[in-house]
Parts: sequence; C-alpha cells; structure tokens
Amino acid sequence: MVASGVALTQPILVFQGVGVRRDGRAILAAVDWTVVAGQRWVVLGPNGAGKTSILRIATGYLYPSVGRVDLLGRRLGTFDIRAMRARVGVAGAALDALVAADRTAVEVVVTGARGALDPWWDRYQAAEWARARELLERLGCGKLAEHAYGTLSSGERQRTLIARALMPDPELLVLDEPYAGLDIAGREDVLAAVADLAGSERPAAVLLVVHHLEEIPPGFGHALLLAGGRVVASGAIDDVVSSAPMSATYGRRLTVGRRDQRWTVTGAPGNVTA
Repeated sequence: MVASGVALTQPILVFQGVGVRRDGRAILAAVDWTVVAGQRWVVLGPNGAGKTSILRIATGYLYPSVGRVDLLGRRLGTFDIRAMRARVGVAGAALDALVAADRTAVEVVVTGARGALDPWWDRYQAAEWARARELLERLGCGKLAEHAYGTLSSGERQRTLIARALMPDPELLVLDEPYAGLDIAGREDVLAAVADLAGSERPAAVLLVVHHLEEIPPGFGHALLLAGGRVVASGAIDDVVSSAPMSATYGRRLTVGRRDQRWTVTGAPGNVTA
C-alpha cells in the first residue's frame, strides 16, 4: 500500500556509488540502492558489514565520502537536513538509552513531534497529545501512557519508541535493530507491530535492520544484503533472502526456508569456499 498522494514509483531514497572511508579504510564502497514509495526493505549482514553506516546516511546523520544520495527528492548536502527531520522517523535499540527513565510513555511519544528527547523544551498542542495517545494505542501500549518509561518492559519500550518515530507522520521510517535484547514474547509483540506498519499506507517506505531471519515480519517485500561494506544482493526478498546469496553474505553454507510467512535458516559446518 502507498501513502495518499505519493506515487508508487516516487523515489524515497537513492544511493549512487556511495562510499564512506574512515582512517584510510573503506566502511562502504560503491553502494547503489533505490527505495521507492510503497516498499518495505529489510537490511541484513554480519557485524561490521556497513548496516549502521547505511542507516546513518539514509537518515542524514552521516554524509558519504563519495557518491550521491537523494533523500525524499533532495540531494543530501544541498539543504539543511534539520528541515527533513520530521519526514524521517527513526527508532531502535540505540535510542532506548537516551530516553529519561522518569518520563511517561506519552511524554516520550509526543517529543517525536519536534525531534526532541525531553518534553519540557517545547509546548505541545492538545491535538499532539491526542495523537501520541492514539499511537500508543495502535502499538498496543495505550494502557501504559502514564507509566514511567523506565518501568516498561523492553518490548514495551521499543513499541513506545516506534510510536514516537511515527509522531510527525514521516514518509520514511527507519527501524534499527528494534528486537535487540528482547525475549521471545517481547520480540513477537514488536514484530507484530512492525508487520502492522508494513501493511499500512504510511509511512510510504520502511527500512528495517535485523540480525536474524526469523525477525523479518510479513509484509516486507525487498531485502539488501551487505558484507564488507559492499552490496552482495539487492531486490525482491524471495530472490535475495535465499540460500546462495545468504551463504555468500555470511561466508557460511546456509539453507534458507520459509514457513507460515516466517523465514528460517540453518547452517552447515565449514565456510563457503571459492
């Protein structure tokens, strides 16, 4: 499904020959990638593959050393990125540590309207508080609105952070390892929430970084595989999340399957050889 007024083929994010170098070392190299409206992408790869750098560029927090990036129709580096913040929602495990434990869940969510982390810096309208509560309800945390953030379970905190990311009604939603540190029940609650978002009209595009195939919710139709800072495979999820590309990505013989709309993977001893 696609957001009202957003054309199906409208580019949301375009990488052209993108590279990042730090201390003489290539963190990313020659990355070409296009995300258009209506697509839901999962990003996979081993530790150090470049996933974090990809997301930092996609959200305007990192500028590439080489190449071009178009974000929501504008060339990165040619405009004030602060003007774009409300159009890109970000949530994930890393944000959890930055939220004050004594803020209520609804206070955490409403700050997403202005991209802040504390509600005392801004005045919020009644309609904004109402939207924050509606988003908590949508994410299954409506009854927790007045609970202190620090008293919530890990899964409840992640759903609260996703609600916060949705607060400004972004066109692009980026979820960076939202299942990190969760137990099975918490993971399944967050996964169900993300699956619901995947089937919604907005955001127009969703990017999800995960470490495990069973963490890919139904509704995600595209995948990007990274290894060593380079793209191994990119495209329709049924083609990309398959045994050969996954084996090449992780350097291990892997057998990928699917059951009841969920992915599975098993590995054999020994590394992939040329």
